[in-house]
Amino acid sequence: MKLTEIPVAGYEKVVRGHDAASGLLAYISVHDTTLGPAVGGIRMWPYSSEEAAFADANRLARTMTYKSAVADTGLGGGKAVILGDPQRDKSPALLRAMGRFIAALGGLYIGAEDVGITAEDLVVVRQETRFVAGLPRHLGSSGNPAPFTALGVFLGMQVCLEWQLHTRDMAGVRVAVQGCGSVAQHLCRHLHAAGARLIVTDIIAARAQRLAAQYGARLVAPEAIYDVECEIFAPCALGGVINDDTLPRLRCQIVAGCANNPCLTPEHGEQLAARGILYAPDFVINAGGILNISVELEPEGYREARALAKVQHVPEALRAVFALAREAGLSPARAALELAEQKLAAARRPPRAAHAP
Repeated sequence: MKLTEIPVAGYEKVVRGHDAASGLLAYISVHDTTLGPAVGGIRMWPYSSEEAAFADANRLARTMTYKSAVADTGLGGGKAVILGDPQRDKSPALLRAMGRFIAALGGLYIGAEDVGITAEDLVVVRQETRFVAGLPRHLGSSGNPAPFTALGVFLGMQVCLEWQLHTRDMAGVRVAVQGCGSVAQHLCRHLHAAGARLIVTDIIAARAQRLAAQYGARLVAPEAIYDVECEIFAPCALGGVINDDTLPRLRCQIVAGCANNPCLTPEHGEQLAARGILYAPDFVINAGGILNISVELEPEGYREARALAKVQHVPEALRAVFALAREAGLSPARAALELAEQKLAAARRPPRAAHAP
């Protein structure tokens, strides 16, 4: 395997890995380990180019730093991306090569599940490295993080309703869910049980159709989801969906979902605030999964009750962000970044020397 380190300003280590025998072409981006080892998912996606994969790895790694900082996980931020179609290109040989790639970083980065990579795939990766988390429960690990991410997003949505519409009651609230993957499926279960009215879409029509049938949701075409009149627009697919083309079309009062980096640029977070749309910053509201994994990495080992208790930090963190935004005259997107940077700066500050009596 050929490993090539790529200097990136503001990042501790970014490495390209290529294994010709297995077909692996991947990047691991370690953004910041001030608070602990860099933990983040391994994403496999058919990127349009290496440049797109490289940019996504770095963007997601930075988001993981901020996510773990605000959530007080005691972890740093990193991400891995594999170029390829998980339905066509994934193989045991490729996954084991990815394990060797992770092992070569010596614990600086710990991989976990993400788009295109399952907990079962991680078992194969684990054959080559111990630096993976979120394996199936029967192996003593924390398992699929999706239910915990979804629970945190649901609790965060209640905070958004409270802040924007002065109610926590989901009954009758219209939620437009973009993407019907694993996390969204658990989120829709919570929303349906609370009485929300669901509108769903997915680029894989069958997934949206299943959720629509299960919960009596309204089904719309993927491109039509931006035009749906609703209280909450919930991006639960890939990033960059709120952009110059889509933002003016939104007919919601709240944006809150599972997706990482739903705003294409920081300016789009500012524009949401300017339009009076309350935005729940992604790395604050979707931290339930990393909170679950952080429990696995504690000395006592994984305990589900402890993980569920830690997910309760999500609504608390979101309230702190909204309060800071109001007090400082910032958008919630900017306030979340400020809060994360404050926590990182405090950790970097050298301890005060004790004074002699």
